[in-house]
Amino acid sequence: MGGVPGGAAGADGDPRGVDGGRAGPGSGSSAGPDDPIWPGRTPVGKGAPRPSTLAWRPCPEPAKRHTAARMPGHSVLAGTRTAPAQKVECATLRVPLDHREPYGQTIELALNRVRGTASRDHNHLGALLVNPGGPGASGRDLARHVAAGLPATLAERFDVIGFDPRGVGASKPALTCVDAKAYYAPPRLDHVPRGAAQEQRLLAQAREYAAACGNRWSWMLPHMTTENSARDIEAIRTALGEEKISYLGYSYGTYLGAVYASLYPSRIRRLVLDSSVDPQGVWYKANLAQDYAFEQRHRAFLAWVARHNRVYRLGAKATDVRFAWYSMRDRLRGRPAGGLVGPSELDDIYTVAGYSDRVWPSLAEAFSAYVRKGGTKSLIDAYHRHGENDAGAENNYAVYLSVQCRDAAWPREWSAWRADTTEIHAKAPFLAWPNTWYNAPCASWPVPAAGPVRVRSSRALPPILMLQTRHDAATPYAGALRLRRALGTASMVLEGGGNHGAGLAGNACVDRYLVAYLREGALPARKSAAPDAKCPAGAAPTPTAAAS
Repeated sequence: MGGVPGGAAGADGDPRGVDGGRAGPGSGSSAGPDDPIWPGRTPVGKGAPRPSTLAWRPCPEPAKRHTAARMPGHSVLAGTRTAPAQKVECATLRVPLDHREPYGQTIELALNRVRGTASRDHNHLGALLVNPGGPGASGRDLARHVAAGLPATLAERFDVIGFDPRGVGASKPALTCVDAKAYYAPPRLDHVPRGAAQEQRLLAQAREYAAACGNRWSWMLPHMTTENSARDIEAIRTALGEEKISYLGYSYGTYLGAVYASLYPSRIRRLVLDSSVDPQGVWYKANLAQDYAFEQRHRAFLAWVARHNRVYRLGAKATDVRFAWYSMRDRLRGRPAGGLVGPSELDDIYTVAGYSDRVWPSLAEAFSAYVRKGGTKSLIDAYHRHGENDAGAENNYAVYLSVQCRDAAWPREWSAWRADTTEIHAKAPFLAWPNTWYNAPCASWPVPAAGPVRVRSSRALPPILMLQTRHDAATPYAGALRLRRALGTASMVLEGGGNHGAGLAGNACVDRYLVAYLREGALPARKSAAPDAKCPAGAAPTPTAAAS
């Protein structure tokens, strides 16, 4: 495994150390409508120095990069068209590192815009900010997807605004904690430990990662919270000169949007939450719920393979295919495919199938080729496409941990993690241990939890549209129902499938509700119990070719 860089505390800009950084807004905040959390402080947009006017300019050529396979929301709108590059503009905005100190140290956010062409006098609907989730995912690609995915007559009425949240991508500084090439070098240790010695090696890696982040970013980690990102959105709104903004968030972006709505309810024109996070589960309980949901989604994939046994020839029963799956995983432990794909890489690749069934045919073909003939090419190709991680992926991961470990309390005793994971693994083995190790640095994170904002409704909020798929593994339906209850003005459209991300993903029924809401504010009537409207699932995937 890769080594962890050393480096003194604050090596990337501030020598104060972890305890020297203020906790920042976020300690269980539940402010009133548009009121500052901290008495005596003035938030951006209410008397504080206005940010510099945004200077929009042509965007630099985007760099290609691999996205971490475990990054929630990474598959949103995958494969869809984007707005032409010449129609996209870029800008940067400086915001306070600590929003309680508007005159203090600042950081830089990277923004882009696909500008609407409708008249600003009467037909324009203002700014539509978009966020794909994570935390840790860039929003700038999503802006291009959304602008291209909406009907042209609607897209022309919005300025679609993407942004890289603090610490992400082209925003400065961009967090990185270790050398990505060394850290992700395949094949990695099997995430399902066999015995105490292997468990301790994995635990040591998690602690080393947490320590490396603390050593590099002691001055910034205290300010890496969802609440601060929500206050950054308010700074963006102010810099845009908009009285109100619209917002479309996927996955974690729904939680970010809900926190913004709780802090600034009168600043929202339209609010769309697609694939919603459980506000009562942040973040440890939400990850435990994911373990069970991904197990069900993985079993749905295996059952689909069994239904197409004439193609894949792995068994006509789901139990037979499941046996083939775990046999493959065990074999890869001793003989990684191509020296690259071991059991942990396999988990990463096939976790993508939990986010989207669009990849089921290609992943089933790779599965079949390996089990039946020992063929490794398709499996290695799938690794390069879905499981390989680079510096961009490590940035995603560093921000993911920085936000989730800081947002809310995690168990500090490893025995609690082990007990929960062991219990879940017995029932839902597909993701239980991999998910635990993905989040394990939070057990020793160098900054204490701030406490989440209380998500709540307000009379100042407009009606809200929620989009959800019934069998979503990353953001399970039960959690979305709890968010609907917390936001008393929300109406939910439920699609019967299981992909992560319902809007602008090819379902015409869902998109009709989305377009009607963005255009006119029209919603299905809110019922006493969810869902408020239903859409059928999209067509099941079909095998692309017969297995050889």
